[in-house]
Amino acid sequence: MEISVENNPALMNPTNKQGKEEVMGCRKFGAEIGHNRRALSVINQNLGGGGGGGGCRRGAQPHPCVANKRALSQKLAADIANKKQCFPEEIKRSSSNASNEGFGVWEEDQDQDEPVPMFLETSETVVDQRDHHMEEVEMEDPVVDIDISDDRNHLAVTEYVEDLYAHYRRMENCSLVSPDYMTQQFDINEKMRAILIDWLIEVHHKFDLQPETLFLTVNLIDRFLAKQSVIRKNLQLVGLVAMLLACKYEEVSVPIIEDLVFISDKAYSRCQILEMEKLMLNTLEFNMSLPTAYVFMKRFLKAAQSESKLDQTSFFLIELCLVEYETLKFPPSFLAAAAVYTAQCSLYGMKHWSKTCEWHTNYSEDQLLECSRMIVGYHQKASTGRLTGVYRKYNTSKFGYAAKRDPPSFLFQSNNS
Repeated sequence: MEISVENNPALMNPTNKQGKEEVMGCRKFGAEIGHNRRALSVINQNLGGGGGGGGCRRGAQPHPCVANKRALSQKLAADIANKKQCFPEEIKRSSSNASNEGFGVWEEDQDQDEPVPMFLETSETVVDQRDHHMEEVEMEDPVVDIDISDDRNHLAVTEYVEDLYAHYRRMENCSLVSPDYMTQQFDINEKMRAILIDWLIEVHHKFDLQPETLFLTVNLIDRFLAKQSVIRKNLQLVGLVAMLLACKYEEVSVPIIEDLVFISDKAYSRCQILEMEKLMLNTLEFNMSLPTAYVFMKRFLKAAQSESKLDQTSFFLIELCLVEYETLKFPPSFLAAAAVYTAQCSLYGMKHWSKTCEWHTNYSEDQLLECSRMIVGYHQKASTGRLTGVYRKYNTSKFGYAAKRDPPSFLFQSNNS
């Protein structure tokens, strides 16, 4: 059975559903329930966003909550495709010798000589850890109830949030893959995986998708590759299908298959995408409801009493981790906690991990230091080499130039103290 936007009734274009409603409203069936016609007309009027009585309505707008297929504009599709630069040819076609240039899709490329915004300038103030009257950070702070401000917010489900994250903790082990699964692959390696994810991060940004979609995409790729051998020319196909499935799970507006064909420079056909979609779903046993690092990031940032700078820096660091194969040895919650801790160190210029953060993450500062030093290393080399997609994404005003912030190199010095 093909699982696709076109064949899945839950993801059909809303205009098709509307057409069916028109037929039913105009047939004899409508007369049989005449006493309800007025109520149905009101419902149709509310959903359609227009006036008029019962019966058939034409031109009504689809309800905003209904999943919809989204086609790229010609300009956006052309920017993403960029022909032979869309994906390294050494992976897409093993017989081709095309150059491995970057995925040039960024509209907001920053010049190297561009002045750094004033808020990125860090002071060189020496912090006395014995001072218990610091204005910004208090080292010995009590555990704060981070949900008290949401008592009146029913969407925050404060009554169940602790139970939810306890469930996420139990379930995150099911989303883990072997940190050495690449040894079972005969035609792809860690470097190829890094190139794929770096490219998908740029595609994800260009499609303007939800952050959850990116994390689920990477999770699907790793879980699939841990169970299924893939030749290198099909690795990009795996990435595209993983993003398509993640979109169907997380997004309201889903990219159409023709867009995926186009941005792959027509390396794969529609039929190949649908076949890979069936293979991936069957291999993963249709299990897509697993917690990724994203759900823990949101909770841990709330525990850190985060604001925009910390949000942007934390997500910059965690996306750097997505590209790195060696981070698979860490559970999602641990990686999220390490990213938030490293971001705090980068912003505050000192080691900082409050009791509130330790309480809600269940990780102490000492436990996070090793992983945090790895993340600092990723930050230091983020602007060099060929895999600079995350750096260029966060080196824009939209993300507050988070990539330009200084990495907390002092964490390495504390290793020798």
